[in-house]
Amino acid sequence: MLNLRIKCHSSGCSQRHSSRTASSHHHTNCWAPSVHLVQQTTCRASLTTTDASDLNLPGAEACSHAAEQIGCTSSSSSSAWPAQQQQVHLNKRSLLLGLGASIGVVLLPGGAARAASDLVPTNLRLDRAPDQSLYNPADAELRDAAALLQQALNAETVQQEEALWTQVIDKYSRVNAIWMPDVVGRAYGNRGNARSRQGKLAAAISDFNQAIELCPWSVDPVINRGVVLEAMGRWDEAAADYQAVLAVAPGDPSAWNNLGNTNMGLQNWAEAERCFGKAAALAPSFSFASANHTLAMFQLGRREEAIREMRTLLRRYPDFDDMRAALAAAQWAAGREGDAETNWERVEDPRYRDVKWLRKERRWPPALADSLQALLQLKSV
Repeated sequence: MLNLRIKCHSSGCSQRHSSRTASSHHHTNCWAPSVHLVQQTTCRASLTTTDASDLNLPGAEACSHAAEQIGCTSSSSSSAWPAQQQQVHLNKRSLLLGLGASIGVVLLPGGAARAASDLVPTNLRLDRAPDQSLYNPADAELRDAAALLQQALNAETVQQEEALWTQVIDKYSRVNAIWMPDVVGRAYGNRGNARSRQGKLAAAISDFNQAIELCPWSVDPVINRGVVLEAMGRWDEAAADYQAVLAVAPGDPSAWNNLGNTNMGLQNWAEAERCFGKAAALAPSFSFASANHTLAMFQLGRREEAIREMRTLLRRYPDFDDMRAALAAAQWAAGREGDAETNWERVEDPRYRDVKWLRKERRWPPALADSLQALLQLKSV
């Protein structure tokens, strides 16, 4: 009988990690807030047998905390976000889903690629998940597919990984077997992750579309599509994907966190604060959500409360550069220049010296970004 088991192939996921970034997700050594899409160090859920045949069917991307904001994670550092908190939500999502599809190119009957703007509708039905106990461990094609999936997971470069996922898609898409949507959906998802890491966002959208159609029981491709849409600045469409997930899985912390990110992008600060607070309450170890929550509170004028939460996070994760920089900025705004300078000296990630990056990529709200800019220029706020 096949059952879902986590296999973590990373040396330490750091989101989550979007989707699925502290914005919206992919995960690992990323600062990013939106969670679900994964970087090169990924936590993956695998289908494994409990009998003597020991068939492994790997390849489901299920590390929600390693999710990162696409397009701004390639140069991310491991210190910006803490690694310890990654496992909590990862395990929950992996058990929820049999498929962790992410992204790739969708082919129409004539072989033409769908336009990135052509979003297939979501019709999530968790009750339609396949009965994996019906998969035959002795099926030679299934064994071959599992071996190829594992080979792709072990690829040395993202280009090799993408090519191997394409092989799975080409070889098994037309197989008449009950496991085909699961296996091919995994391949589309992982190929999409590989493509998104290369900045191929249109292809990523297309793969998510395909995964959504193949696997209507999985929330992962919907969340991951939302992360890509966020990266493209398509806030309303991203929010619609996250809301679709929350309609069937209201206890999903990464969906709440990512919805908060879209509201930050739309400058709906109060709604963003509510969403981040919900995510943090559902998963107290989800530091992405807690960090985002402090940023939204600061923007809303709840500055002392935000500073207290920042300090609490830093007691748990002293090397959390995003919070260290945020605390320095908040203290500078509060007139505590000495404390601000002390904390700023402990920020190791050089990106936090780039206020343009903070505003556009990390997406700090204006009040906090202005405060850090004042600190850097040694000006009063």
